[in-house]
Amino acid sequence: MFQPHAVLAQAQPPEDIDAEDVRAQLDHLEKPMYTPFIELYLLEESKALRKEMMNTRAELIEKVVDKELSVADKTMSYATDTVTYFFYLIAGATSILVLIGWNSIRDMRNQLTTLAEKRVNELVVEYENRLEFIEDQLRQKSDIIQQNQKDIERTNKLHSLWLQASQETSQQNKISAYDAILDLRPDDVEALSYKADAVLEMQEPLWAISLCQRALKLAPENGHALYQLACAYAEIGRWEDAVNTLHKAVTISEAYRDDASVDPSFSELHEHESFRKLVHQDDEDSHES
Repeated sequence: MFQPHAVLAQAQPPEDIDAEDVRAQLDHLEKPMYTPFIELYLLEESKALRKEMMNTRAELIEKVVDKELSVADKTMSYATDTVTYFFYLIAGATSILVLIGWNSIRDMRNQLTTLAEKRVNELVVEYENRLEFIEDQLRQKSDIIQQNQKDIERTNKLHSLWLQASQETSQQNKISAYDAILDLRPDDVEALSYKADAVLEMQEPLWAISLCQRALKLAPENGHALYQLACAYAEIGRWEDAVNTLHKAVTISEAYRDDASVDPSFSELHEHESFRKLVHQDDEDSHES
């Protein structure tokens, strides 16, 4: 099945070429501007960028957590020093009150002990609450890091499956790769449309129609799915549906017009008037002029 991608020639235009010259060059292109190697390069760059972003986010979370733990440690140290100084004051006051009498010292000691125990209990409760809050934050950060790791692993798996599908020559193996992609991402419109393409190569147009309709429910303006659906309609002899669906695809991208002119799925439609008007529009306009 012909892959319905828009293709342009790769060239570095001179500085004195204007838009009209570029448009004229595009109308007379003889070969695609890009190759699967460029597409693979772009996929690798996207993968590397996503990994770098995930690593940056993990480093930021780790620094925030370390900062919070440092603050908590300093706070506990401050509390310990405060209690220690407090008891130093008690000892000093007790030494001074020895001159007053044992009874006065004992009363003072009991009161100070009660006050110290109350304050220590309040500090313990306060810092237990703070530590519990920090534990919750650490738990949330840990969950986020684990989720990011899972996302990275799934992205790597998807990338590997797409690469495998692009290198397979067997349509059945391609379908297996697309099924694995859909297991990881059930709403992947591109996987559905490319699977429909492979199914059409196996002469299963009804299956392809089902896949394309499922993809169009998710993305009604997906040109690839519309084009494959038009091919499937043409394969089973639904000429009007094929032309109407192809018209929608051409509205999204003019490249599908050229694809349809050489696609064997439309071989029976070359004598169909509405198909000729749609696909060979430029030829008919030049003929009329």
